Amino acid sequence: MRSPFHLVEMSPWPVFSSVGAVCVVVSLVNWFAGGSPWFVLCAVSVVMFVLFQWWRDIVRESDQGWHTSYVASNIRLGMVLFIGSEAFLFFSFFWAFFSCSLVPGVEVGGVWPPVGIIPVNPFGLPLLNTAVLLGSGVSVTWAHHAVMAGCRKEAVSALFVTVVMGLYFSFLQVCEYLECSFSVADSVYGSLFYVMTGFHGVHVLVGTVALFVGLLRCFGYGFSSSRHLGLEASIWYWHFVDVVWICLFLCVYWWGG
Repeated sequence: MRSPFHLVEMSPWPVFSSVGAVCVVVSLVNWFAGGSPWFVLCAVSVVMFVLFQWWRDIVRESDQGWHTSYVASNIRLGMVLFIGSEAFLFFSFFWAFFSCSLVPGVEVGGVWPPVGIIPVNPFGLPLLNTAVLLGSGVSVTWAHHAVMAGCRKEAVSALFVTVVMGLYFSFLQVCEYLECSFSVADSVYGSLFYVMTGFHGVHVLVGTVALFVGLLRCFGYGFSSSRHLGLEASIWYWHFVDVVWICLFLCVYWWGG
């Protein structure tokens, strides 16, 4: 009797993705220490290539019928656990932020923001970024309902709008970093600000890439009203990114500033 569970074949992509992730971290540290940014670009290119190959294999498995209802249920559970682990990652960042801001030490002047730090105006680019990301949450929900209703053209249009908004958000965040009056080396405030917003920015880029893959698959008739698990997982991830940004805007930009 055929098993309802898919036993995956040996794949080199987990090993290559681990090597690529290590190279990204090492190249970033080297860049921050005054090294060349080309190493960063090469490392990121390796990670993107591995992601493309890995997602290609998963799409092929789905097209071949290996993603049964049992497999799909486990994939959904895995995505929920992954988003939960990401939530705890950001929870640790917020814990550090409130630990330092509620009881500021003498090292930062006993006040928050620390002495000498001019925080970012929350009603400038951060507010615009909030509007952009919330708008992308609306458009991606529109795409989800369009796919479930079998309206492919509407789904493609909504996903395209979401991807554009994701790229626009990343562009605005780069502009914000260029205008900041402080750096990651300026006390614990600068470290926490850039780590929290930077990690969120990386999550936005990953979510944008995932939704772009979903857009290509939807454009090529890769989804149906009953089988669109890859797109559904990307939409869950994008909503998580939206929620984290709202917390960042309220706590770091508005209250913390």
